Amino acid sequence: MNKNRLEAFSDGVLAIIITIMILEIKAPQDDSFASLKPLIPVFLSYVVSFVFIGNYWNNHHHLFQATKIITGSVLWANMHLLFWLSLIPFATSWIGEEHFASVPMSVYGFILFMSGVAYTILLQILIRLHGKDSLLYKAVKDDKKGKASMICYTLAIPLSFVSTWISGLLYITVALMWVIPDSRIEKQINTN
Repeated sequence: MNKNRLEAFSDGVLAIIITIMILEIKAPQDDSFASLKPLIPVFLSYVVSFVFIGNYWNNHHHLFQATKIITGSVLWANMHLLFWLSLIPFATSWIGEEHFASVPMSVYGFILFMSGVAYTILLQILIRLHGKDSLLYKAVKDDKKGKASMICYTLAIPLSFVSTWISGLLYITVALMWVIPDSRIEKQINTN
């Protein structure tokens, strides 16, 4: 199979996810600046989730730059990732509407955690297909940001019941860690 079809489908799904998230932000019924105040939590949750989706889109793009082989297992692993990412608009809306309450924040963290797991599965399948001598393996063999992200999610989920501020800061930390796209793959492509 041609990897371009997988990339195009994934791009479309991610675009729809972002579209769904922005459609969840309802315009106020008033024409004053004060009427925007209740939307602040909704908007903040949207911004963080937008950054997460953007980060996944960037890294997915880099991942498939180094990919040469597409199999059924790659397709299903990619679908698994898209499934978890497609739940982000639900959690984003919930945490915004409930002003960052504990249960919505923990569910949000669980979805982010599972998205990370799904990305890791996709990455491992691609590495297995391409081998230890591949450009992909050389680029991602030492995945410090990925491991740090999973640790942050693992801490943030239970901490949401102690302090939603702490769990929120951990989610934001992960989002900011990945704002600068993972250049390991680009570096490997440019040196070969």
